[in-house]
Amino acid sequence: MNRTIKEATVKRYHYDSHAQLTAHLHDFIDAYNYGRRLKTLRGLTPYEYICKCWANEPERFTSNPHHQTPGPKTSDRSTFRSWRVKNAGFP
Repeated sequence: MNRTIKEATVKRYHYDSHAQLTAHLHDFIDAYNYGRRLKTLRGLTPYEYICKCWANEPERFTSNPHHQTPGPKTSDRSTFRSWRVKNAGFP
């Protein structure tokens, strides 16, 4: 994962400020979590896996992950990143 992030962000682009790097990194991580299917998760994306865990054990979550999906024209990232898992017992 670290190699993938470096190749897609730091090694490809020049950033004038730390804020630009942070914004691009957040965008890349969001796209990765919604688009990349992982063998470890049996072919699910990380977001699909979180939704599956929520469907099986909703009491472990403080909020519904379906409500945290960023949509078009969404500028507030803190809303998406605010959901937390009560117990970090899943891989």
